[in-house]
Amino acid sequence: MKNARLGFAWVLVVLLMAISVSTADVSAAEARRPNIILILADDYGIPGVGCYGGIYKTPHLDALAADGLRFTHAYSMPLCAPTRGVVLSGRYPFRNGVRDNGGGGNYKPTDSPSIAAMLKSAGYATAVAGKWRQLSYLKTPDDARAWGFDEFMIWDVSVNPKGERYWDPAYNHNGKPVDAGDKYGPDLLHDFVVDFIERHRDEPFFVYYPTPLVHSPLLHTPDSGKQGGNRYADNVAYLDKLVGKLATELDRLKLRENTMLVFVGDNGSTGDANNKIDGKVIDGAKGSMLEGGSRVPLIVHWKGTTPQGKVIDDPVDVSDFYATFAEAAGAKLPADVKFDGHSFAPQLRGETGTPRSTAFVQLGDQWFVRSKSWKLDQAGTLYSMKNAPYEQIAVAADSQDPAAAAARQELQAALDEVGPSAAKSKAGDAKPKKKGRRAAKPAP
Repeated sequence: MKNARLGFAWVLVVLLMAISVSTADVSAAEARRPNIILILADDYGIPGVGCYGGIYKTPHLDALAADGLRFTHAYSMPLCAPTRGVVLSGRYPFRNGVRDNGGGGNYKPTDSPSIAAMLKSAGYATAVAGKWRQLSYLKTPDDARAWGFDEFMIWDVSVNPKGERYWDPAYNHNGKPVDAGDKYGPDLLHDFVVDFIERHRDEPFFVYYPTPLVHSPLLHTPDSGKQGGNRYADNVAYLDKLVGKLATELDRLKLRENTMLVFVGDNGSTGDANNKIDGKVIDGAKGSMLEGGSRVPLIVHWKGTTPQGKVIDDPVDVSDFYATFAEAAGAKLPADVKFDGHSFAPQLRGETGTPRSTAFVQLGDQWFVRSKSWKLDQAGTLYSMKNAPYEQIAVAADSQDPAAAAARQELQAALDEVGPSAAKSKAGDAKPKKKGRRAAKPAP
């Protein structure tokens, strides 16, 4: 009898240990859910970043890339509003309705859950800080909740029609106008983000951070004189500085190892004389369907998780953030919604994963699908991209080159699978530039 009691006691101990281990495993899994910060830089293509071969000095971005991942074939849409619509929805412009800079109102929070709403449903605290103006339906705390945001500080000219995005900015903080005084707008946004992070440091958080830098009209920064100088270089330097300050705050709060810090451009650079990579002018700029219109920097740093200094050549596009963040957060994608994104979360962990082979780009009634070496547009024109980002080479429709024929077949199949629509947006589509290296007229 005594032995039986001892045997039962041992069984009970083993069961309790198993339950304890299981609970610990669940807690550890919960703890591994990363905080996510998505910095979306405005009008900032690959020529703006030093580690991509640009002429500008970006030591903090370069450091993140050296200690994390740098993607060489990342694609946005060619203008601000379509990219923002894709980032938030995980759906291409012909699905979400934001095909151009005049179509921001076509995507409503009730159409499909935003990336913030998806993460909010998974238990994340959520905030947005920065430029929102080309989308719509965000003025009040109730509006923010509809989008999935707990808090916001955004550039909103409706609170001050004469205000801008930099000095004396027209900012809306949780439904109330900001009395900025003589403060610099991007500094206010930085302070808001740090305060939000500090208050939510003990729970997973998501910050969507569409900074107004470096969109024109470019003004002096707190680090530069009011007169003269290279305004673009000054603004790039300040953007880089703020990224570095944010990384330092994450270190101070001991959050660096559990925070995925993502930096990406919203479209190509604006096409000045310094729109160069490794000393050569790239093909196209903001607003064009050429390579420079949508090829953007993408750097991901997640200390202790992302491989150090790895360069990834797999194509990705801005629809992929939705699926990637969902996988990293252990969140479920909303049912009955067609999403276009492809998760690259395995690559963030140093795994092979199943990377996509093509990226998709659309502006108005033009689009293309892009592999690492080829491009096929809506007119059926195939381009060799062996000299990208400096030029694209049209391939004759009757070309007998086996490689070109195989590429055409592959890309046409990819385009058929995406199934883009040529329907116009309600606001009227912008007309992308077909030729030339200059940008479209700067948009707000």
